Amino acid sequence: MSEAVKAGPKVSNIIALYIALLQLLFTLCWTVYAIYLPTLAAGVGIAAGTVILILMMDQAIFTIFDVATGIAADRMSRIVGQIGRWVAIVTVISCAAFLALPFIADAGTAGQWIFFAATIVWTATSSALRAPPVMLLGKYAAKPAMPLLSAIVMLGYGVAGALAPYLAITLRGLDPRIPFALSSVALVLATFGLAHVERIMAGQRPNVTAASVTARPTTARIVFAVTMLILAVGYQMHFTVNTAPLFRKFTSELDWLMPIFWIGFNIAMFPATLLVKRWGAFGVMGVFGVIGAFAISAAEFATALNLLVIAQFAAGAAWGCILMSAFTAAFATGHNGNEGRMVGLLFSALAFATFLRMGVIWAGWHHHEEFAAVLKWAPVVCWSVAGFGLLTLAAGWARRHATATT
Repeated sequence: MSEAVKAGPKVSNIIALYIALLQLLFTLCWTVYAIYLPTLAAGVGIAAGTVILILMMDQAIFTIFDVATGIAADRMSRIVGQIGRWVAIVTVISCAAFLALPFIADAGTAGQWIFFAATIVWTATSSALRAPPVMLLGKYAAKPAMPLLSAIVMLGYGVAGALAPYLAITLRGLDPRIPFALSSVALVLATFGLAHVERIMAGQRPNVTAASVTARPTTARIVFAVTMLILAVGYQMHFTVNTAPLFRKFTSELDWLMPIFWIGFNIAMFPATLLVKRWGAFGVMGVFGVIGAFAISAAEFATALNLLVIAQFAAGAAWGCILMSAFTAAFATGHNGNEGRMVGLLFSALAFATFLRMGVIWAGWHHHEEFAAVLKWAPVVCWSVAGFGLLTLAAGWARRHATATT
């Protein structure tokens, strides 16, 4: 075996870390944006109640553009290096719009429509940093490495989630132009290496047989899209709507407790990659959907802070395993030219679930007693239904595959 081939897995892991860095920087940019948006919007005369509508608009744009950029990435990948160049150019435009926001806010009400326009440009163009870089792994990396590479990439997302509360504390009272400028420059510089990374991965693409690149049935893609949306809604309802009130039963130190979910997320993904190789991505999604439902139930019934901490850690671990398996499933169902489409569909499901959660907040349902029970147990229902459904389907597919090969 040649040294180049031996180095392949190590190179893929390093590239996955690079893509994780892109996801980390982008998510931190988004966190900075969400932290300062109320203040910036007020600067141009936008009412506080309208801010959540802007955020909902952002998620609606992501829902559409994540799939669109994923499909575009599939087409561009026919020319090696084109995705990297395209992402770098679009990121410059995106970060220019992002960086302009605090300066436009200084203009007062006269800059209101320019502020809206810059927000739309920033959101629409930033979709280029979501599906396209990630799809490169699904297109070029060796299939057995997909679970580990997915876990490494998701580490960027998980670390950003853990850092978000501390970032809010650190940036409190700071001139927004400083974090906007620093995060923009860091993100732009990071994307300049993507074209080179794309060429490296294309040069190490493993030889595969025709049978191994046959596209999965359309049924699998439909199941993937529907269950991913259900699981994402469950995550949004639990972590964003229900977690803070659960902790407030015992303490007000939320800034130090909210990251526990993400600690579980980051730790559990890596050992779970071994299960994906044994049970398949859909099977692992199902298993941890059910486990996560039990963890959320335990959190709801927790009678002490230490029990709630354990339950939150377990729920975060389950979500990490679900998401790692989901990206592996996206790569598998999109194999042979549709990797970008499926990864884009996954990001769109996450964005649409966020949109729905924001809609619940905007409507004020979390403050109404008649909706309290629904919101409290919606995550358990979502993860249970999706989990048991995926387990049933995965078992059926495994039996049919075993029958066909005997």
